[in-house]
Amino acid sequence: MTDVPQFFRMNLEVGDLTAAQSFYETLFAIAGRCQVGRRFYINPGPVALQVVAPPSPQPAPKALYFTVADLDAIHARAVSLNALSDEDVHGEPGGDISVKPWGERSFYVNDPWGNQLCFVEAGTVYAG
Repeated sequence: MTDVPQFFRMNLEVGDLTAAQSFYETLFAIAGRCQVGRRFYINPGPVALQVVAPPSPQPAPKALYFTVADLDAIHARAVSLNALSDEDVHGEPGGDISVKPWGERSFYVNDPWGNQLCFVEAGTVYAG
């Protein structure tokens, strides 16, 4: 097959677009772009996050995964946002940086609207 579909955008729903833009720009340490229609875009990699504020936001599926070169720096930003997950992940708090049984060094974040993100240190990513 020569025309393999490419994943390019993920929709995240939030309850407060202004607060969400501040949250995501702080967490990722990059600027987003406001768009008409109660949304903004932020590009932390090849897949854009389209953050929207519908009347009744629903959290995204379980977790979105991101690789980062400096896991400790993004963990510090997540701490400053009070966004670390307190969910149990393989017997440890998800917000703690830990090495998972499959070898990834990672931690989990929950945004204020229930969307879960996982940050994995580059070089430790398990591709399946």
